[in-house]
Amino acid sequence: MIKNITIGQYIPGESVIHRLDPRTKILITVLFISLLFLVNSFFGYGLAAAIIFTAVLLSKIPVKFILRGIRPLLVIIILTLSLHFFMTEGRVIFKIGFLKVTYEGLTRGLMMGLRLILLVLGTSILTLTTSPILLTDGIESLMTPLKKLGFPAHELAMMMTIALRFIPTLLEETDKIMKAQMARGADFESGNIFQRAKSLVPILIPLFVNAFRRADDLAIAMEARGYRGGEGRTKFRVLKFTYYDFLVLIIITALVIVGSIYL
Repeated sequence: MIKNITIGQYIPGESVIHRLDPRTKILITVLFISLLFLVNSFFGYGLAAAIIFTAVLLSKIPVKFILRGIRPLLVIIILTLSLHFFMTEGRVIFKIGFLKVTYEGLTRGLMMGLRLILLVLGTSILTLTTSPILLTDGIESLMTPLKKLGFPAHELAMMMTIALRFIPTLLEETDKIMKAQMARGADFESGNIFQRAKSLVPILIPLFVNAFRRADDLAIAMEARGYRGGEGRTKFRVLKFTYYDFLVLIIITALVIVGSIYL
């Protein structure tokens, strides 16, 4: 399950999506998330799924690799579906003892499940096609107007990007620690939920120790290279909006506006 998490990973490429300005991709992701929270019909989620499918094809990233990111969400999706199925009042479809499944609960549960899946897929495409450095520059550029109010745009963008960058690293370390513990006889599968939670303690302690150690090493490395924040720093790559960026952003914005009004 740990290897199936795709958020935070980056796959280099020369696709149309990879060549987009990072600010364009960030704005499109924000618009896409807004669309998911505005629509309230299966047709709207179908439109969002079509946008995701088109982006996946244009990015030339294997579909199976992106769909792997849904597997860790299966428990949350099943729990969400169950809560809506059995705890939403409405027209009863069938009963299981004292539990009853309603039409409204079935509809709302399926919509919430689709929303979670599309949210993960949308954010995964952003991180899979944008390098951490460009993602930092894009976030900082979009938050530049807030600098006049004393907002630390550069520092916040740096923290967000470092957090995304270290997700795959921490997951890889977790996998190594689990395998080392299993080689010593640890059992993470058997027992009830409390016993399984207790068995995770030998994993969490070394994971936190390694995380703090990596943070300290990163701070020393940044200081040794003369990093002193965003003031006075220049960019090796200056971000520039192209005609293609404006065209894609206008098309997606129009789709979101029309879809929100229509739906």
